[in-house]
Amino acid sequence: MRRFTGSGGSIAGNPATPNYQTLSEAEFERRSDSLWERYADCDLCAYDCGVDRTDGRIGACRVDDTASVSAHFAHFGEEDPIRGSHGSGTIFLANCNMTCVFCQNFETSHEAQGESATPEEIAEMALELQSKGCHNVNFVSPTHHSPHLVEAVRIAHERGLDLPIVWNCGGYERPEILEALEGIVDVYMPDVKWGDDDAATRYSKAPNYWTNVRASLREMHRQVGDLEIGADGLATGGVLVRHLVMPNHVESAKRVLSFVAEELSAETYVNVMAQYTPYYKAAREQRYEEIGREVTTEEYRSVIDHAREIGLERLEFDARALESR
Repeated sequence: MRRFTGSGGSIAGNPATPNYQTLSEAEFERRSDSLWERYADCDLCAYDCGVDRTDGRIGACRVDDTASVSAHFAHFGEEDPIRGSHGSGTIFLANCNMTCVFCQNFETSHEAQGESATPEEIAEMALELQSKGCHNVNFVSPTHHSPHLVEAVRIAHERGLDLPIVWNCGGYERPEILEALEGIVDVYMPDVKWGDDDAATRYSKAPNYWTNVRASLREMHRQVGDLEIGADGLATGGVLVRHLVMPNHVESAKRVLSFVAEELSAETYVNVMAQYTPYYKAAREQRYEEIGREVTTEEYRSVIDHAREIGLERLEFDARALESR
């Protein structure tokens, strides 16, 4: 059972115009072109591995400059302001710029299960989802293929796309790349994994994660601010932060929430999740036994109590997970 506390934040009387509707064609093309050039010396994510992905070499994301999509559909498992009544128009990109040992979608994120897709094909997916009544276009694991997605939005916009763009990422971004997305992305939805660099390196293969995610969150919030919700209950723009509480990492969770409350805004919409279950390597390799179990009631309650104590005003949490198991 999800429970949300707070006033609901900024409420707009009518749905907002997606940011990209006001971007000039020339500026759209400039952004797209500048991002495409980065494939040749790739610095699209915080790994900044410098690989020339245009010649077939693969980066830290384990893929060259060919985008792949594993699925696209109306998703009803997102937060209420994102899914609404007709679902979030979700486009899952294959591979990921992180390598979490507990990933529940490892077939897609680690093993590249998907079909190659051009920007034009991704644009058609977005338009198809709009025709089905979806409330937004939700790019999942988008960071390593930012050039494809910006170009896809440009093409889809020319063909009538009129939905907000959701950037559903793991937070391991580069502020410079996020700057290129300003005026294109409406809702940033980072799943902030860690408030601890050692844990991020061990479990997500993401060096300096905590430093990078803080800088990225600041840039996201600078661009779009707190989550705005229309009179219809749907998100029109802003930042929605997710955090999955991990076993034996309560202090990391508290550090994430404290940063959000103190350095972004106490009105940041935050979903603190309790559904961690060991998958992939965390489920089968003894070296990760410390995260080889579910989160306890006491661990989760400690994190939620902390969120309330520091004044987070728009908090979503799992009420059932606070009950004794």
